[in-house]
Amino acid sequence: MIIPAEFDEIRPYTPEELPAVFEELLADPMFLSVVSEVMPGIPVEMLAAQLRQCKNNLEVQKNFFHKLLHGIMDKCSDGFDMDVAGLTDQERSYTFISNHRDIVLDPGFLSVGLIDNHFRTTVEIAIGDNLLIFPWIKKLVRVNKSFIVQRTLSMRQILESSARMSRYIHFAVTQKHENIWIAQREGRAKDSNDQTQDSVLKMLAMGGEGDVVDRLLELNIVPIALSYEYDPCDYLKAQEMQLKRDIEGFKKSQKDDLDNMKTGIFGYKGRVHFQVSKCINEELEALRGVPKVELFARLSKLIDNYIHRAYRLYPGNFVACDLLEGDSRFADRYTAEEKARFEVYVQKKLALIDIPNKDEAFLRRCILTMYANPALNHLKALSK
Repeated sequence: MIIPAEFDEIRPYTPEELPAVFEELLADPMFLSVVSEVMPGIPVEMLAAQLRQCKNNLEVQKNFFHKLLHGIMDKCSDGFDMDVAGLTDQERSYTFISNHRDIVLDPGFLSVGLIDNHFRTTVEIAIGDNLLIFPWIKKLVRVNKSFIVQRTLSMRQILESSARMSRYIHFAVTQKHENIWIAQREGRAKDSNDQTQDSVLKMLAMGGEGDVVDRLLELNIVPIALSYEYDPCDYLKAQEMQLKRDIEGFKKSQKDDLDNMKTGIFGYKGRVHFQVSKCINEELEALRGVPKVELFARLSKLIDNYIHRAYRLYPGNFVACDLLEGDSRFADRYTAEEKARFEVYVQKKLALIDIPNKDEAFLRRCILTMYANPALNHLKALSK
């Protein structure tokens, strides 16, 4: 397949490019150091031989990342499952839009779930260039079917970059017959109050043919609700909230981003469930004729509703609601033992935060809010 040259800077590597990239990675001491940490006891020679046998990106995912992610599930969670019953046609290409907890594991676990449920392929992954801290990371994510969201640009450049990315997403779905994963908003929702940004949908509608509805229809949008019982990065998010509150213009460092990635991957997640909704083309078609500004707002709310209704909730979500409000409104949703366990968990996470002028009451409220919001949004969506 001929891929337009305009996508060369952002697209995943092609099968023809992979052999040279494999050799570059295998010659990178930093990459090899990380591999030895993540895959202890596996000789580099064996890894190199297996890697060189992979003919395309999907083979790399199936031969390496699938096994690696199952290992992370076994060690760092109490089990992962994904319900794909809403998708009856597994041969179509979809654009999966989900809430966002972890930049590595959200699309990683989704790809594992698609393979385990016998889909013909996985997903191409939208990843921000702010996370591509080292050259080996940028190479590895493009090997792993990622395309680059360019964020460190001027306003005019951002518009041009968004239009190119949209054209690429349409090309990937309609010509490459790939699935796409993209978060419903830029960056993670630190407080887990998951809301789809209109700007994400506007970007998706830049590419393609026809009117706005036609352009979005050809992407076959499917909302997904991601539910992690515990967020390993909850204390880091709370810490960042206080630092942003106390320090004007505070921004995370590259080290902070790396710490977040490592903590997210290897931290304890409890139970994990991904609920895949149906394709929303029917509802989207019903919005034809709605003014453009209103259309995006209504579509965002539609996706939010699918995600909020499909959360899998855990006892800690309801304990957090009651601890925030100082009441027992949801006491029938958890036992005394589950409440005590969650309170111990929160105290342990608070103890990990080491910053000047640590405001424990504020930090505790931040963490509780992260766990309460999915329950509150779920109940609100069900009541509509």
